[in-house]
Amino acid sequence: MGTDERSSRAGRFKQSLLAGNDVAIIAEIKRRSPSRGELNTDLDPAELAVAYRDGGASCLSVLTNQEMFGGSGDDLAAASRSSGLPVLRKDFITSVEDVHESHAMGADALLLIVADLTGTQLAELHQLALSLGMDVLTEVKSEDELETAIEAGADIIGVNQREKPKSAAFTMDYQRAERMAPLLPDHVVKVAESGIAVPNGTTMAEVRKAGYDAALIGEALVTSGDPIERLQELLS
Repeated sequence: MGTDERSSRAGRFKQSLLAGNDVAIIAEIKRRSPSRGELNTDLDPAELAVAYRDGGASCLSVLTNQEMFGGSGDDLAAASRSSGLPVLRKDFITSVEDVHESHAMGADALLLIVADLTGTQLAELHQLALSLGMDVLTEVKSEDELETAIEAGADIIGVNQREKPKSAAFTMDYQRAERMAPLLPDHVVKVAESGIAVPNGTTMAEVRKAGYDAALIGEALVTSGDPIERLQELLS
């Protein structure tokens, strides 16, 4: 990929999250999860991405892990082409090779999970992604992890309310995003993740009140039957 194309992608994800006056939605494409099992195994990533765009999503998140989520790099490429929205590669990224692979897929951003990396690894992968023209969503679940993220230079920080993303156990803390919101520095883009807009979960009103810039929403959309209508409801 040439310098011009890298430049055209640089910052697209972050800018889209901050472009509106309301909480932006990162709409997620996934077929299944370890805890919930099958969610929407027959989804067409290109069609769903267009529906998300038409419903008002600011960005997309695409699961590319085949074993746990039924996803692939082809899903990400198809969603990006069809919708034109900035796309986050959501996977368990732990190496330099993973970052380069994300770039080759056409991802505008990638996920780095603090719990899966040392501080040195996090800083290295974060800087590499930025140098390739991708944004980074850095995921935390505790104050200690938040400190590590800030030290690594994270400028988009997601608070994950799920304890163990790889586990079949559905362990959620629906108050975590609200509790950690005051700890997030003013200069970072703040993203609430997991358990948003699901039954008995964290509401969009609570996300707004806590001061988040964006919410990453998956299950509530892929199982809705009408993602355009559901997105419009959440954004109203």
